[in-house]
Amino acid sequence: MTEVRYEVADGVAVLTLDAPERRNALSVEMSQELIDAARAAEADAAVGALVVTGGPHFCAGAVRSVLADTGRDPVEDGAYRNLETVYRAFTTIGEVAVPTIAAVRGAAVGAGLNLALATDLRIVSRTARLLPGFAQIGIHPGGGHFTLLNRVAGREAAAALGLFGEEVDGERAVSLGLAWAAYDDGDVLDRALGLASRVAADPELARRTVASFRRETVPGGMPWDVAVELERSPQMWSLRRREG
Repeated sequence: MTEVRYEVADGVAVLTLDAPERRNALSVEMSQELIDAARAAEADAAVGALVVTGGPHFCAGAVRSVLADTGRDPVEDGAYRNLETVYRAFTTIGEVAVPTIAAVRGAAVGAGLNLALATDLRIVSRTARLLPGFAQIGIHPGGGHFTLLNRVAGREAAAALGLFGEEVDGERAVSLGLAWAAYDDGDVLDRALGLASRVAADPELARRTVASFRRETVPGGMPWDVAVELERSPQMWSLRRREG
């Protein structure tokens, strides 16, 4: 793997996005590597938890070329599949059969915020920046963004971030319920690993417990997979409008 580092220690798989020159923006290739790494962790019975991180910059969203290609012809097969691969980078993290934690430093923007919200728990730096970023580049949110925000922090936060484009730092994210705890930058990954290692000590129990957790905490609103498809059409329209 060239842009996603995969390491396992003491039952915890760590997936590190490693494209610092573009602040870990998700390319098609990186997205596929992330999918493959998550499935590798899932297939390893000794893995009881998974941590996603990105070093100083968590993830700056999707690379602009993926969005531009889709905007030129939203129904062209290659462009459609490429954007779908980016979606699957975070939907896979959301469904992989082990407990997941995002260790977020720097910015989590757009698809990068979706990636963080896809995990079961978030540990963030006090100075982390969580922002949708879709409106700033003139496109509709995608990837079930509103549903992800709503299920984690409720309708008010979903409106403030997803609809009105608000940005929050790590401490504000904790107060809103978008994250569990905020620490200094240098402590974020260690704190996330500490939590992950606790549940990973019993991988079989971890997998059974997280399955129950996800079934029992599904919000009463729209299922995420349905929301992904609902948002696809208006996002395609907004991409085409921008490129037209």
